[in-house]
Amino acid sequence: MAGIVTEPWSVAENGNPSITAKGSSRELRLGRTAHNMSSSSLRKKSDLRVIQKVPYKGLKDFLSNLQEVILGTKLAILFPAIPAAIICTYCGVSQPWIFGLSLLGLTPLAERVSFLTEQLAFYTGPTLGGLLNATCGNATELIIAILALTNNKVAVVKYSLLGSILSNLLLVLGTSLFCGGIANIRREQRFDRKQADVNFFLLLLGFLCHLLPLLVGYLKNGEASAAVLSDMQLSISRGFSIVMLISYIAYLVFQLWTHRQLFDAQEQEDEYDDDVEQETAVISFWSGFAWLVGMTLVIALLSEYVVATIEEASDKWNLSVSFISIILLPIVGNAAEHAGAVIFAFKNKLDISLGVALGSATQIGLFVVPLTIIVAWILGINMDLNFGPLETGCLAVSIIITAFTLQDGSSHYMKGLVLLLCYFIIAICFFVDKLPQKQNAIHLGHPAMNNVVTATGGGVFSS
Repeated sequence: MAGIVTEPWSVAENGNPSITAKGSSRELRLGRTAHNMSSSSLRKKSDLRVIQKVPYKGLKDFLSNLQEVILGTKLAILFPAIPAAIICTYCGVSQPWIFGLSLLGLTPLAERVSFLTEQLAFYTGPTLGGLLNATCGNATELIIAILALTNNKVAVVKYSLLGSILSNLLLVLGTSLFCGGIANIRREQRFDRKQADVNFFLLLLGFLCHLLPLLVGYLKNGEASAAVLSDMQLSISRGFSIVMLISYIAYLVFQLWTHRQLFDAQEQEDEYDDDVEQETAVISFWSGFAWLVGMTLVIALLSEYVVATIEEASDKWNLSVSFISIILLPIVGNAAEHAGAVIFAFKNKLDISLGVALGSATQIGLFVVPLTIIVAWILGINMDLNFGPLETGCLAVSIIITAFTLQDGSSHYMKGLVLLLCYFIIAICFFVDKLPQKQNAIHLGHPAMNNVVTATGGGVFSS
């Protein structure tokens, strides 16, 4: 999160016209987040010498934008998966192929959305840029969740959102700490705990909002029927979702305005800092906005394919929907961001790696999850925060063990290895899960459940 842009607005805000490219803390002041920096590690510099020879300005601008947006990433090799998925859909190809191609196509799109939000931040300034990234940072997960809701696949929504949190806390952070520890085995890796502490406070708050609806289901007695308890779970989940969204807004204010200095990565002067170059916007504001809208529409299209074919892929591959949603979807969908976090851990820049993992987990837990509950409420779908005892237990252990891992502000490869092993244990658990979805403790919003809630009457937050 270092400041490497010397745009006029950045000088005015920092009050220092001699700002340099060195130091990750300065990047935060310019609105670049850990997500931006993580994705930037997978970008490559475009060679525009041939395009500059084009005589027509309009065509030249279009080709330049195409070069920067489509070919300006090392993941450009995966872009052909997008038209392949569309063609396969209309040619009647087996659904598992469509599912796999759609997942591959989402990988570069997620990285490009991060690139485009960063480009817009050059024009909007650091604060609006930070808000834009806070909104679009997990656009893929949000779009998949909303499309799954419209298809009444509430289980897929819950599984995929839980998987994103577990993936960031255990897989991404574990891989970063392990690889960083191996690469820097002869020197201690340290990071600033202040940002991690704030994220863990919020993650624990989110866990409490998941735990209480789960416990309500165990309050059965002679007077409380299953219908009443289901209505209670739905009502308190909607109330909790509003509280979680308020806490996320407070977190943004805390991060972007009142205590921005707490989220400054520690400045580390080492040989890697010399590789950082000054950056400027490479596309115009309106071009960036148009590309962002277009990329979002394509993400929505591929997400629709993923949601429509996930059950067929589950049957053909003999894998449970829970395993595909919790393990495979987050790994593929966030591959670019995850790879960037590992690269910065190699460079002994753990503050950035932690910003990616913990920031994304917090954003999913306190923004995407409650927003999905609210959207389901609006659509008349009964989705609550009870993710089931197994899933909630995995969430609790992940938050607690990650908090203990980062409590002393230092890291070595053994900490990363333990986090990875915890993730593998959870993956094995869901890999062998062959229970039908209706037998799991996840409320699926079936018509029977809707009728029960309607018959019992609603609370303040009931439909």
